[in-house]
Amino acid sequence: MLAIILSACMANDPGVCKDYKIPLSTDIDPSRCAMHAPPHFAQWSEEHPGWQIKKWRCANSTEDDI
Repeated sequence: MLAIILSACMANDPGVCKDYKIPLSTDIDPSRCAMHAPPHFAQWSEEHPGWQIKKWRCANSTEDDI
């Protein structure tokens, strides 16, 4: 199963950054992950005011580097 890995920084202090993992609820293959990711960005941004997404990628949801 895949997850979206977001790297986000605080809007008022861009030196403070953090990675977040958003597990995808369905079995999506890596080539389709990019098409399914944008709606998750909007929801995440609403839930995390004051943070700005700087980059993202798709990875296995079991990846432990977060």
